[in-house]
Amino acid sequence: MRYLPHTDADRQAMLGVIGAKTIDDLYIDVPRSALLDAPVDLPHHQGELAVERALSAMADKNLSGANAPFFVGCGAYRHHVPASVDSLIQRGEFLTSYTPYQPEVSQGTLQMLFEFQTMVAMLTGMDVANASMYDGASGTAEAVLMANRVTRRHRAVLSGGLHPHYRETVETYARYGDFEIASQNLDPDGVQDLADLIDENTSCVVVQTPDVMGRLRDLTVLAEACHAAGALLVAVVTEVVSLGLVKSPGEMGADIVVCEGQSLGNPMGFGGPYVGLFATRDKYVRQMPGRLVGQAHDSEDRRGWVLTLSTREQHIRREKATSNICTNSGLCALAFTIHLSLLGEAGFTGLARLNHEAAQRVAERLAGIDGVDVLNETYFNEFTLRLSRPAAEVVDALAERGVLGGVPLSRLAPDNDALKDLMVVAATEMTTDEELDALANALQEVLS
Repeated sequence: MRYLPHTDADRQAMLGVIGAKTIDDLYIDVPRSALLDAPVDLPHHQGELAVERALSAMADKNLSGANAPFFVGCGAYRHHVPASVDSLIQRGEFLTSYTPYQPEVSQGTLQMLFEFQTMVAMLTGMDVANASMYDGASGTAEAVLMANRVTRRHRAVLSGGLHPHYRETVETYARYGDFEIASQNLDPDGVQDLADLIDENTSCVVVQTPDVMGRLRDLTVLAEACHAAGALLVAVVTEVVSLGLVKSPGEMGADIVVCEGQSLGNPMGFGGPYVGLFATRDKYVRQMPGRLVGQAHDSEDRRGWVLTLSTREQHIRREKATSNICTNSGLCALAFTIHLSLLGEAGFTGLARLNHEAAQRVAERLAGIDGVDVLNETYFNEFTLRLSRPAAEVVDALAERGVLGGVPLSRLAPDNDALKDLMVVAATEMTTDEELDALANALQEVLS
């Protein structure tokens, strides 16, 4: 163990205490074939300064989204986070707090979570929201488990437009949760009809809008088909800013709405931590995972905050719980709440409009380049290009020119050959004309 500070004398002393002669005695139950006969091929230990220099040199090879024209999306988006968000969440009473186990003592934390729930319910067009989930992907899997409980069925239908990472998360839950999945393949040529996959055993249909290719979808007809068959409609939104302009999933008939809330208050952060948003109808509230903070009044009619719903089994009888999620992603939820509070309703709508307008500028510019075809008829702030070369090669070539041009769909679904020439491009309020010029010029050069 080259990376532990123990000396040979330390090791012998510890072995003596537990009655073992050698370290090998600790592994007598491990088959010899599973043991290494030489150290793994890793560098030997170095001093702290040398390690810092080595890691810094490795990090310098990265092309950071903060230092290059950036058009990457597919579930994680570059948005401006006001400086006041970071300033407020770093206050000690917020930064060091966690899920309160004597919740009513923590009135400030509970009020924040109540406000967070209220905002999520309003954004999604639903009756009630929880506080909260790990992220959008695990929230989607929890939504399927909830639908199974509500309907007492065990078959989920997944849209081809669902983000592949979300699909894989649901599949992992299914493998150990004993339920069946029926999935569509992602069709780059159009949105597929899901109604034909619904049968008497279907608990829910999971559909994303905008989908992984950026296409917007009206869920109204699908919701009616689900309800006619006794199934629930689970709507997934990976870009929560889109809810500032498009019709909410609740208005379109969704029964459960799951969102990724990273776009508000939370930087991309190399993939996390993020914050899942989860909302549903009142009639399903007792099957909702996580916790629910409510408003109450004390004996002197003073307003207060209480943990209204949190099944005790989540803490002491986990096998009986609606969910074993035991965190509320509190700091990320707080950042989300502060950012949205600063924007207000008009500001949030304005932010959404800026995003859509930026995407329009980018799409119109790129559509004029030879070898580029914009596939989307509808989109919010990201869309898909069909290129004259494999998209993964193009993305690498753009990065060599200092431009982070998008996400090749082949990276998300490597087994689908129909996606190899498709690249998803995202634009936000952060996208400048100079960045667009850099992308257009580099893409034209790469494809010529």
